[in-house]
Amino acid sequence: MKKTRVIWKLLLMMVVLLFGVSTVFAQSELRKVMKERGLTEKDLLAAAKTYTPTGKHDPYIVFSSGGQSGQILVYGVPSMRIYKVLAVFTPEPWQGYGYDDESKKVLEGGKVRGRYITWGDSHHPALSETNGDYDGQYLFINDKAHARVAVIDLKDFVTKQIVKNPIMKSDHGGCFVTPNTKYVLETTQYAAPFDNKYHSIKEYNKVFRGAMTFWRFDRKKGRIIPEKSFSVELPPYMQDLADAGKGISDGWAFTNSWNSERYTGGIEEGNPPFEAGCSANDTDYLHVINWKGVEKEVEAGHYKLINGHKVVTLKTLVKKGLIYLIPEPKSPHGVDVSPSGRYIIVSGKLDTHASVYDFKKILNLIKKKDFIGKDPYGIPILSMRKSLHGQVELGLGPLHTQFDSKDGIVYTSLYVDSAVVKWDYKRLKVLDKIQVHYNIGHLVTPHGDTVHPRGHYLIALNKLAVDRFNNIGPLHPQNHQLIDISGKKMQMLYDLPIPIGEPHYAVMIDAKLLKPEVRYKLGWNPYEDSRSPYRTLPGRERIVRKGNRVEVFATAIRSHINPERIVVKKGDIVTIHVTNLERAEDETHGFGIYGYNVQFSLEPGKTSSATFVADKEGVFPYYCTEFCSALHLEMFGYLIVKP
Repeated sequence: MKKTRVIWKLLLMMVVLLFGVSTVFAQSELRKVMKERGLTEKDLLAAAKTYTPTGKHDPYIVFSSGGQSGQILVYGVPSMRIYKVLAVFTPEPWQGYGYDDESKKVLEGGKVRGRYITWGDSHHPALSETNGDYDGQYLFINDKAHARVAVIDLKDFVTKQIVKNPIMKSDHGGCFVTPNTKYVLETTQYAAPFDNKYHSIKEYNKVFRGAMTFWRFDRKKGRIIPEKSFSVELPPYMQDLADAGKGISDGWAFTNSWNSERYTGGIEEGNPPFEAGCSANDTDYLHVINWKGVEKEVEAGHYKLINGHKVVTLKTLVKKGLIYLIPEPKSPHGVDVSPSGRYIIVSGKLDTHASVYDFKKILNLIKKKDFIGKDPYGIPILSMRKSLHGQVELGLGPLHTQFDSKDGIVYTSLYVDSAVVKWDYKRLKVLDKIQVHYNIGHLVTPHGDTVHPRGHYLIALNKLAVDRFNNIGPLHPQNHQLIDISGKKMQMLYDLPIPIGEPHYAVMIDAKLLKPEVRYKLGWNPYEDSRSPYRTLPGRERIVRKGNRVEVFATAIRSHINPERIVVKKGDIVTIHVTNLERAEDETHGFGIYGYNVQFSLEPGKTSSATFVADKEGVFPYYCTEFCSALHLEMFGYLIVKP
């Protein structure tokens, strides 16, 4: 009763402060709203904890994978206001991504065997780190469908690079970074031959392989350097999520797996389906890899070139003592290293327990060569019992774990139970549990996978929404739920429907660490981080004709595009460069042409280009696609294509 009175007083005070009304009137209005909308005091308290007045900023920013959209969703916490969809693997017209020449080059970096790909399955974003904590400089994300990794520069929230893995056919254990972002880790999902040749499924054990790639990242350039990158060959065990060691485990990397059976399916031939064959054994394997040792082998030239990429073979890894396996619960998903780097938490979806491995014990077993055997590829296997700190029974379908600012406290998602469990991984004790809606996959806390977790909030990334929102047809949104974890008991605060594909993982950063620019230098090409050679200053607009090539140097400023008429001949190859001359913050212009699939987003100072063949005669209006001024409708021109 006392707690209820305190909550009521706080809510009343909030209404008085927000609306400047008398206490008596506020109390009356508050009760009226509660009655009309069927709200409880608990509902109002949750609203107060998330309400962010206009002009106020969120303390945390979330970067969430966009699943099959191939993009990244950006929103604030605790307001849960969606700020942006970052264009990554898929063309996105509002940002002009994939429609101007400059961004097309980025997408072309992700070609698969020469084929231009216009979608991706973005899974696991990772923020760049300095000394094991987020620094707010770069963001990385993988494309599971095509084994690609993208680099996003947080100076302007723009995708700068996409690299295609030369030996993988899919990935899932990506992206993860080493404590100072020397390497970005990417691990295979579905085992496949490294080459691009035909192989019978009967060659599975001999030819099909997994891998972990260490992409060398150059922070000054803001780019991955493929020629300085390398991979390690892994058995065909269907590697899953990964993590880089930190603290005591710095220099090591970990990935789990879910097909120790090496089952190859064949339901169409009468064989048991994959889900049955891949679940026959009692355990799968946690892979423990000494990447600093592998790095030395690469420097010494002890690698094999496959598709032009450096690969350290299983034979070398075993010979040099750089890889070990430890049994783990079946069908694991998360493999999460504690802030100190000592403990590694693994959850198996087919086990009710979370397993806490102790890296000190693992190192001791390796040092003593205390192995229980070898796998078919000669990799030493450590005892699960001797490697464990302990196990805790959490519930059905444990998946992924994030850490709290309080020492020893973690949160694990329970897919089957549709719940989040709070527990102590040092004392091996369950502390609290909260239901979510529904079938949670990953979860995220602020800086929750770093050396300095922040606590306070948790977001459950739920796969199903079912009845949570208005019916919008058979394809439902998914549901990100904000949870307050600052007290002893977790409290549900907010539901956010997600409309852009299946969100998998997210990272949450202290907003103060992000320092993006609000305008570009005049004539800037953000995809190459340099001034465009096609930048055009006011008064220097021109049309240059050389044979059947026409090059237009145009400018945009409130409220006109110059030139206003572009006359070409049918069959001409036309390139249009447009520079936004604005210096005012948020004065973005667009440039769209009827019929030629051209659309730019021209933020202040940006130069964009488009090249196309004028293959249809006629009159084609072009205009500014951003409502930028009172005379926005007058900001247009004509492309005239003569026969």
